[in-house]
Amino acid sequence: MSSVAQFGIIDEFEKDKDYSCYEPQRYNCVDINDDILNDWWNELTLIKTYFHCYSRPSFALARWGVTLIPPESLEAFYTIVSNDKRSKLSKELIDLMILLRKAISKNKYVIHYGV
Repeated sequence: MSSVAQFGIIDEFEKDKDYSCYEPQRYNCVDINDDILNDWWNELTLIKTYFHCYSRPSFALARWGVTLIPPESLEAFYTIVSNDKRSKLSKELIDLMILLRKAISKNKYVIHYGV
């Protein structure tokens, strides 16, 4: 069985909160095969993110931890996903694109749980 990465929307983002706790149900996470992220890695490294909490700015995703993706980085992330040739047929990628569009429209942070 392959590992999954999980993505969800944080309704009320708190700048002083540590998001290290694993709570995929709380954020209604969608799962994608973690292997897909390898194909996107070069592009992901250009996206500004935070690891575990707002006080730890970084880039790309924490593959084995928690990443916070700020609203200003979501459009670029959406473009990476939608440019993947599998995105038209893959339910998991379609679900991720729907989640990203919803977060973009509501100006929300997205949380990512690595493997």
